[in-house]
Amino acid sequence: MCFFWGTTYLGIRIALEGMPPVYLIGIRYVISGAILLLGARMAGIAIPNGREFWLTALCGAAGIGFGSSCLAVAELYIPSGSAALFYTAAPFWMVGIDALLPNGKKPLLATLGGLAIGMFGVAYMIYPAAVHEGMSGKTWPGFLLIQMSVAAWTVGSLLQKRVHSHAPAFVTGAVQQLAAGVVCWLAALRLENFPATVGMRSVTAVAYLVVFGSIVGYSAFIYAVKNLPVAIVSIYYFVNPAVAVFLGWVFFREPFGVRPAIAVLIIFAGISIVRWSEAAESRKSFRAFSSAGTEVSEQTSPFTSD
Repeated sequence: MCFFWGTTYLGIRIALEGMPPVYLIGIRYVISGAILLLGARMAGIAIPNGREFWLTALCGAAGIGFGSSCLAVAELYIPSGSAALFYTAAPFWMVGIDALLPNGKKPLLATLGGLAIGMFGVAYMIYPAAVHEGMSGKTWPGFLLIQMSVAAWTVGSLLQKRVHSHAPAFVTGAVQQLAAGVVCWLAALRLENFPATVGMRSVTAVAYLVVFGSIVGYSAFIYAVKNLPVAIVSIYYFVNPAVAVFLGWVFFREPFGVRPAIAVLIIFAGISIVRWSEAAESRKSFRAFSSAGTEVSEQTSPFTSD
């Protein structure tokens, strides 16, 4: 999962050599969503319908569709490695937006400290380029598009958690991907012109994104979420950028200097504090719940003496 999702930044950059960004996202997710839903149907797994289907589709269009489109457009401005590095702000968006939504979880003091450290790392990374280029350069638009992408992914994910779904996570993801693909394809028909010919290099990149980014990568993520501890699953926040930066340097000689490396370490420190504080709070809540359950069982046990 960590490797395949880390390679998608490079895959998007190569695919963009031959096709517009929104068309790219539409084609990718229409194919992957259709394949996943067909596989679910052949396996006898029920597909959501009615209100559940439309809410799931809406979350997919907002999160995957709009989020991935912003990422693809951003890679027209900035290198794929930089896009991955800017995406490391995702955990901070997750905590912040969750706190703003109804019945969301309010961040702990330690979590806010981790957020502050992470935001400082992001500012440290982008400051020189932003000052040197100004608002007319490519770094600011690329950075803002990535943050819009992160925000959309976060909102879509958090809203999906609030949908009362009876479908397996695998099927929910398939519905989201297909909805995202259809919406992006319709938008591309109005916003972009598809080229008369597309090179084999771009076609191969799209096929790679469909198979390894959307189908294999997403299936691996679902499996990991269901079978591995959260602490293990969350390492993709750290591994994805490393894979993307390395591949960007290997294939396109994208620059990666000392300042971005320091900024990433600062951001990772902030992420670690956020993850640690949230995990500590979860353990504390679990112990309190377990203690309360023990007291209740002792009070109601027929073997308890007066």
